[in-house]
Amino acid sequence: MEGRVPEDLAVVVDADGAIMVWSDGARRLLGYGPAELVGRPVTDLLAARLPESTRRHAAEGRRWAGEVALRHRDGNRLVVRLQGTPLLDAEGGLLWLVTGTAPAYPAAPAPHRALSLWDLTLAQLPVPVAVYGRDARLVAANEIMTEVMGRSEEEMKGLTLWEIEPNPPFDAIDRLQREVLRTGELIYHEEHSQAPGEIRPHAWSMFMSPLKDETGAVRGMSATVFDTTEQYWARRRLAVLNEASLRIGSTLDVTRTAEEMAEVAVAGGFADFVTVDLLDSVALGDEPGPLPPDTPVTVRRAAQRSVLEGCPESVAAVGEPISYPVGTLPLRTLAAQRGARHRPGDPELLEWLRSSPARAESVTTHMIHSVMMVPLRARGVILGLVHFLRHRTPDSFSEDDLLLAEDMVARAAVSVDNARRFTRERRTALALQRSLLPERLPELAAMDIAYRYLPTGAGADIGGDWFDVIPLSGARVALVVGDVVGHGIHASATMGRLRTAVRTLADVDLAPDELLTQLDDLVIRLDREEGPEARGAEEASGQVGATCLYAVYDPVSRRCTMARAGHPPPALVTPDGGVRFLELPAGPPLGLGGLPFEATEVQLEENSLLALYTDGLIEAPGHDIEAGIALLREALSSPAQALEETCEQVLRTLLTGRPADDIVLMLARTAVLGAGKVRTWQLPPEPAAVARARKMAGEQLAEWGLTEAEFATELIVSELVTNALRYGGAPIELRLIRDASLICEVSDGSSTAPHLRRARVFDEGGRGLLLVAQLAERWGSRQTATGKTIWAEQPLPAGV
Repeated sequence: MEGRVPEDLAVVVDADGAIMVWSDGARRLLGYGPAELVGRPVTDLLAARLPESTRRHAAEGRRWAGEVALRHRDGNRLVVRLQGTPLLDAEGGLLWLVTGTAPAYPAAPAPHRALSLWDLTLAQLPVPVAVYGRDARLVAANEIMTEVMGRSEEEMKGLTLWEIEPNPPFDAIDRLQREVLRTGELIYHEEHSQAPGEIRPHAWSMFMSPLKDETGAVRGMSATVFDTTEQYWARRRLAVLNEASLRIGSTLDVTRTAEEMAEVAVAGGFADFVTVDLLDSVALGDEPGPLPPDTPVTVRRAAQRSVLEGCPESVAAVGEPISYPVGTLPLRTLAAQRGARHRPGDPELLEWLRSSPARAESVTTHMIHSVMMVPLRARGVILGLVHFLRHRTPDSFSEDDLLLAEDMVARAAVSVDNARRFTRERRTALALQRSLLPERLPELAAMDIAYRYLPTGAGADIGGDWFDVIPLSGARVALVVGDVVGHGIHASATMGRLRTAVRTLADVDLAPDELLTQLDDLVIRLDREEGPEARGAEEASGQVGATCLYAVYDPVSRRCTMARAGHPPPALVTPDGGVRFLELPAGPPLGLGGLPFEATEVQLEENSLLALYTDGLIEAPGHDIEAGIALLREALSSPAQALEETCEQVLRTLLTGRPADDIVLMLARTAVLGAGKVRTWQLPPEPAAVARARKMAGEQLAEWGLTEAEFATELIVSELVTNALRYGGAPIELRLIRDASLICEVSDGSSTAPHLRRARVFDEGGRGLLLVAQLAERWGSRQTATGKTIWAEQPLPAGV
């Protein structure tokens, strides 16, 4: 339908074609309200393509006029006579003032009639309009302008704007009007001010346009004003929400998230004082349960923020518990699971204030006049309560403010709940990891050990780094450092399984390269058994994998045998202070399968220092691995006398902030068991060797002052040597080691492993190893390059 409606419109469009201002006349003409169109493209209103001349003038930034087909809100087509005037905003950007009326058919009226209609139009425009002469004195003003200024047209005629209202911001507007009259250029100006007697600032958009005659000379100017208060406050609310989205939840820390929400609400001018109270279980990271009926609830003040320094309005310190008694307003608000506005005179709020004299005094002292309570609720669970208060801001909280507060708190609640879940999982993962790592290191004669284990900070889950120190037979020691791919509970659990496997394989006394091969098979088997479903979505694209370094040090021979599976190489500090990184074959990470591992043997001097670590120590956002290795070399170049001090020295040098990954650092200073603590005999493969071995062992124990252990030791030596003669072969060797315990070893040339068996009544043999097992504290066997070694350990007598 095409038609004419006797209404006028005025619209402001920005350079991108979005509607900025929508007048009341435009609403009456086309049926749309400002909330429906502000911010939308003006092309949404077109019912047909713009005329060619109109499009060309608009593209060139020139004034245009013509009839345009628009779409009414009811869907009908409406032809309107429009005029577009280019404007400049305060920053020099292009704006368009589009005004128009329905076309008057048929022919245009007579000139004197047109002038009369124009006067009526100016007087009845639904926006404030004023006309000023060449001397910036008012000539005419429509009725809306007189209402805004609070003076009649007759009172203002002949006066400048500054004379009409000699108060800011009219002085600045008066200067802008004179600028229009001087330059002949249109000026767009936005003003936010508070009218006399009002408590809420208004926003105005003003267009000051020059009025020119046929020759182009400026004869005066017009000022058209649009009230954009609602749009201004809508933008303010959107800005607060946008700031909340950007700032709340920047960390996975419950307390910090609560602080961010309070900061956003106060810094954005939304509230003068904000408190965030969390349920105790939420503050601790536990799962909050439903609120028990008819039971007081204890919360903990997690954060508070005020426009006044030090939050003098507060009656509770951060971290302090607060009780919500049964029937009080906060508890009823939590039970209702929705926010509410209150004034100090409300009976419910008065009852809450009377329950605490300090709270009532604070409200009176600071003249708090408006309060909102909004529950923190996420995923159907109540987490706490947020209080918004105003005392410096004159106007009370409105219904729109409550909606904004609920939206802001809802966003914060999701972040708080995420932080709570992270805290719980991190605490669980850390507890699991701590339980799987050694609580204390064994006392060893072979070396001194010091270590540092640093779980990563907030922002990432606990990883799978681990270390271990394993005493082996013959006073040897195994050192292990590893790192499981991934983070979280699954990585910690995998780490625990690998650490247990390493200990089991170490008890079998496998060589380092053989041990890593067995560990590699285990990781592959774990990956096949679990699959991505068990690992979770975050690790679904990868495999179970790990790196590991395994080293065995023999304090008797001073040999250290090492192998690594994709792990950083260890550093060696010689007694003279030299630092070098041992060139071990890198080996593939565990879990790839099919690739070999190679072991390297290094002869170490006494008091050498080995540094084993995970990649978190040398990798950091500020530098690459090579730079990290250089820093580690620097830190180890002058080690302290005490290993604990050296550990701290290394961490100070390499860590400049919170680590991005778990860190393990283990330092081992080697010792040597000299000839005075080790005795070795070569035995001939003949029966007489048993008695001879027994005699030599007894004499050596007497020399060491261990006569109390002589009887048991001679029996163990007798049984082990007999077993070597009967089931093994040359060469046969007997070795006694005095370490933290008394160690007896017998080696032979057979690789057949011994095993216990229960002898029958009339059997002549089969009881030797059973006897050894009963006399020794522990015993076992290990394979050697020439055969095997059977060993037995006894505790040293008390006081020795």
